[in-house]
Amino acid sequence: MVSPDLQAKVRQIEIKTNRLVTELLSSQYTSAFKGHGMEFEEVREYQPGDDVRFIDWNVTARMNAPFIKKFVEERELTVMLAVDLSGSGRFGSGEQSKRELAAELAAVLALAANRNHDKVGLVLFTDEVELFVPPNLGRQHALRVVRDILHHQPKRAGTDLNGPLEFLSRIQARKTVSVLISDFLDPIPEKPLRRANHRHDLVAIQVSDRHEHELPRLGRLALEDAETGEVAEVNTSRVGAMFAERRAVEQETLEEQLRRLGIDLIRVETGRPWLRALKRFFELREHRRTRR
Repeated sequence: MVSPDLQAKVRQIEIKTNRLVTELLSSQYTSAFKGHGMEFEEVREYQPGDDVRFIDWNVTARMNAPFIKKFVEERELTVMLAVDLSGSGRFGSGEQSKRELAAELAAVLALAANRNHDKVGLVLFTDEVELFVPPNLGRQHALRVVRDILHHQPKRAGTDLNGPLEFLSRIQARKTVSVLISDFLDPIPEKPLRRANHRHDLVAIQVSDRHEHELPRLGRLALEDAETGEVAEVNTSRVGAMFAERRAVEQETLEEQLRRLGIDLIRVETGRPWLRALKRFFELREHRRTRR
């Protein structure tokens, strides 16, 4: 049973993201993600310079003149959203948690896919796959994806990217656009990422909070690890600079690893406008395609 509060939250996200999709993202989405394959459109008479491999010999024999098959890029896509629901996603130093931001991002992508008649599927995971929603079409299905992200109560608190990456490769025989939404606070498994990106078009979205990269100078604080439950007392004024430096190195390592694997990374942060980062990614994808 869906509570009125959850229905209101989903509706609020839909209204907000519908505007964003309408104003900024729909056409860029279309050009950023190309179809995976070609489909037959028609035959036409052969013209000098055409690829002879595409000559339709049956039609050529009937018409006593060379005819060639014409193909168009297959437009329909399947977009798989893999969303990390581990304990660290509950964190947010302001009004918005990382999980709520992940739901907004998923809503934009799901509704953009729906506008372009693409199927959307969902994988929710912690240190195991907890929920799978098979790809489907339609607005109600797209909103169901958002609702499940907000409503699902994770059974576990840890994070393990191996499970969802292997799951994506197993369940989808056809190539998909797979969007992995996580805070990526733990070291990433390179081999499964490489395999998943080889099989699918994998995009990483890192959802973070500014206090995960720099501690507030508030003196002694008791900090609890959201995934392990461990509590440690930390003098934030003393270790703040050291913490920020370590996180900067970890972030640089993550970005270098993903770059080496050929996986695009989009960085977004709670409490800050994130649309520009998504728009910049779509523009980069479109530019990359036109240069090929």
